Amino acid sequence: MKYFEARKARIEIIPMIDIMFFLLVFFIMITLHMIPNAGLRSQLPSSATAQALPPPQVTVTLATDGSLSVDGRTLSLAQLTTLLAARTDVAHTVVTIAGSKQAQIQHLVSVMDACRAAGVSQIALAAQPVAN
Repeated sequence: MKYFEARKARIEIIPMIDIMFFLLVFFIMITLHMIPNAGLRSQLPSSATAQALPPPQVTVTLATDGSLSVDGRTLSLAQLTTLLAARTDVAHTVVTIAGSKQAQIQHLVSVMDACRAAGVSQIALAAQPVAN
């Protein structure tokens, strides 16, 4: 009797494809949020001794004309000092200044002074390695 015969087990792959697609989208979205200030373009100065640093907590972008931006918002020096001073652990805040290669040294020093006025002591300068 064919009616009582055991049926072979089938493996459904459609739900597995759905789960893999969901995981792919999830990891892409997480990776996009890990890239700091992806929308701001600047030409970083080059350095033969540039080192990789851990991701900064605050990235300050210094444009050629001396304007500052943090997380896409344009700020003045006083606003930068207020923003940094409002952080919970200012003494351990790491600030990276990504300045344009045409930015004036005076603008760079002014940004560093604003960071120090807020209590930040860990300041790094972003640079790209020299291509050989």
